Amino acid sequence: MEPLVSIITINYNESEVTLDLLRSIRGLTYSNYEIIVVDNASPQDNPDIIKEKYPEVFLIKSQENLGFAGGNNLGVKQAKGEYLLFINNDTIVPQDFIQPLVETFQRDKGIGMVSPKIKFHWDPTLIQYAGYTPMNKWTIRNSSIGYHQKDDGNFDTPMETQSIHGAAMMVPRHIVDEVGMMTEVYFLYYEEHDWAEMIKRAGYRIFYQPKSHILHKESVSTGKFSPLKTYYLSRNRILFARRNFKPFPLCISLAFQLLVSIPKQTLTFTLKREFEHLTAFWQAISWNLRYRTGAQ
Repeated sequence: MEPLVSIITINYNESEVTLDLLRSIRGLTYSNYEIIVVDNASPQDNPDIIKEKYPEVFLIKSQENLGFAGGNNLGVKQAKGEYLLFINNDTIVPQDFIQPLVETFQRDKGIGMVSPKIKFHWDPTLIQYAGYTPMNKWTIRNSSIGYHQKDDGNFDTPMETQSIHGAAMMVPRHIVDEVGMMTEVYFLYYEEHDWAEMIKRAGYRIFYQPKSHILHKESVSTGKFSPLKTYYLSRNRILFARRNFKPFPLCISLAFQLLVSIPKQTLTFTLKREFEHLTAFWQAISWNLRYRTGAQ
């Protein structure tokens, strides 16, 4: 019998988007799965329509917005699956999406996380993710392999990769029990990279599996360029380094941020008169001056 897969997704003010995902999930050829939708206290949306149209869904209505990590962790607490599939609600999945991911773990017990190939919904011939490069110790940024390149067969080799993609990632339940859930202090962005580092430190590998793919609409919840996104990306980039870099690389990274990145970003937002982004950026910097990394 196929192992149970718990599919966990978060809804925030976009029930119609979530319904599109659920419609595609109903077409899966994989038979043994449960669906958990966590509504993150949507202020302008009634998530009850999700349960009305898809009664098989386990709908959790959080009393507060817990962010990406917190919302998914709430779903984990209700999940019964041997494998946990975290997937953005702004995605569409093909019918044979799950099998290759499950088989990846069944073939190699040393793998702790796996993501499929991710392609853009607006142009399925273009790749968004085919693995990640290592996190740059200077800039605290990584690059998505294959980004905006044609899906022409050059990214069809399963391989170990440096990090996972939060839009679609599968993790065995025993790994979560061993390592712990996502760190909730991130709220948005970088939490999946932090979790991947936790899992790698526990001795497991991160994997890219192109035999599976999804289509991603991208940034529906936060907007493609919003002050909210500026704040959390800027805040969490530094937080990630503080939590995961060893002392010498951390010193290099923080020096680069202080001498290069922060002045450059400040000047860029000022010259473009993007003052809301400038305010968000400096709020992110000041947060890191106050925060102690030991908290979760």
